[in-house]
Amino acid sequence: MRKWLIGTCLVAVALGAGYWTLRPTGGAANDSPYRLAAIDRGQITAAVRASGTLTPVTTVLVGSQLSGQIVEILADYNSQVSAGQVVARLNSDQIKTRRDAAQADLAQAKADVVVKRAQLDRARSTRLRANSTVKDLEAQRDRTAAQLADAKRNFERQNELFTRGAGAQQGLDAARTQVDVLTATLASNEAQIAAARAELNGLDADVLLAEGQIQSGEALVAQRDAKLKDILIDLSRTDIRSPVDGVVVQRQVDLGQTVAASLSTPTLFQIAQDLRVINIYANVDEADVGRLKPGQPVSFSVNAYPGRSFEGSVELVRLGAQTIQNVVTYTGVIRVENRDMALLPGMTANLQVVTEDRRDVLRVPNAALRFRPAGTAVGPAPVALPNAPRAAGGNRGGGALRERIELEVQPTPEQKTALAAIFEERRGGGGRAAMAGLSEEERRAAFRAARGEMIAKIAAVLDPERRGRFEAMMQEGRQGQAGQPGRVYVLDAAGQPRPVAVTIGPTDGAFTELVGGDLKEGAQLVIGGGPRPVAAAPAGPPARGPRLF
Repeated sequence: MRKWLIGTCLVAVALGAGYWTLRPTGGAANDSPYRLAAIDRGQITAAVRASGTLTPVTTVLVGSQLSGQIVEILADYNSQVSAGQVVARLNSDQIKTRRDAAQADLAQAKADVVVKRAQLDRARSTRLRANSTVKDLEAQRDRTAAQLADAKRNFERQNELFTRGAGAQQGLDAARTQVDVLTATLASNEAQIAAARAELNGLDADVLLAEGQIQSGEALVAQRDAKLKDILIDLSRTDIRSPVDGVVVQRQVDLGQTVAASLSTPTLFQIAQDLRVINIYANVDEADVGRLKPGQPVSFSVNAYPGRSFEGSVELVRLGAQTIQNVVTYTGVIRVENRDMALLPGMTANLQVVTEDRRDVLRVPNAALRFRPAGTAVGPAPVALPNAPRAAGGNRGGGALRERIELEVQPTPEQKTALAAIFEERRGGGGRAAMAGLSEEERRAAFRAARGEMIAKIAAVLDPERRGRFEAMMQEGRQGQAGQPGRVYVLDAAGQPRPVAVTIGPTDGAFTELVGGDLKEGAQLVIGGGPRPVAAAPAGPPARGPRLF
């Protein structure tokens, strides 16, 4: 009986202690207590998720520049090929026949050149002989001219002797006859020289003609040699070779198939060059493209290996955008080492690009940033988007700025009313419509101008003491850590939630880094619970239904 009484007392004490610990903090009996979570330290890994297709770094399309029938295929799917290796052959009988005819034409042209060279040599010899004849005739003419001069001197002597009566008539006549004969001989020599020179000029023309024929023959030889080389090139093209070292990933031709290359080069093989390094072409949304930088680590998985994770890095983000159904995406190139050849071209990769990796940082649960007490505006914390310009007091971030002013500057009720009018004017200013046609830089400039104008209006409303606090707060915000404004709630001494303005950094979806504010590690934040909002009472008595009797 004593043991039973002691056990009963212990149970009663435990029930009482449990009720005391878990009792509601106040309010109605059906109100649940606030749920709390502490600020702790840990790792924040922000990532961009996307999907893409594995593609070889270099894919070479091997085709045929000739039309013809495939008579031999020397490579198939997954065949390892090297540069210059023959992968297929076309029928080359007709091209070989053209080659033989071209070789015969080239030999004939070369023989014609040999004949023309012989004719040129003969013409040059004939000209040399004619030139010698001209020189001999000129020598005979010079001898005749010398004899004529001597005959004339003899005639003059005989004539002078005959005039004095010392000479005979016969001697004078003989001297005159000798002069006449030598004069005729000299004329004959001149005529022979003229004829020889004319013949020499003809032989010069023959030499020039022979030289021209040789040049024509050599040109014909070059033409037929080029034609033969062209045919040999076509003959070499009947052997279809791989231009690179790689592996055949596609074969689009069969044995006996006729290839037609009249308009465009048909593709026969696709060869991927060195699959040990492979690329992923990922479609990145325009909202996330600003967070991607070359060198960022990437982890991804493929459906072929569901339990395996692969690693890569961002190579680049292509500048060209694609718009499909008003959705703008950019192509991100991810470089992956594929040493074990497990990844194959065409696989779909589900990627996670790590954009921020913070270790041992203060972090708050995202539920604390989303929490709003009953009776306040419902919606997410006024956090600006990562890559959009933020104007304090606008639709983004204005609520956080207003709360910071009320908490840190502590304006008077009249100043609060004036500040509320300024923020309301900013919200209803039609900023989106006014900036619809502006570029990104113009929008940023407009945001900066609007922010400066609003800050000037706020400073004009405050008295000098509070204006100094406001300017110090804005200066601290400009010199402090980079981040975005946020708002969390802590319980005050009365157990009621009190807002606290904070500055937050990157998030991983569950936690967000705390980069600024008055909260320390271990501080308890409200993440939910609390009294439910009371529905408004009806304005009058409930309407009665119609009487049935």
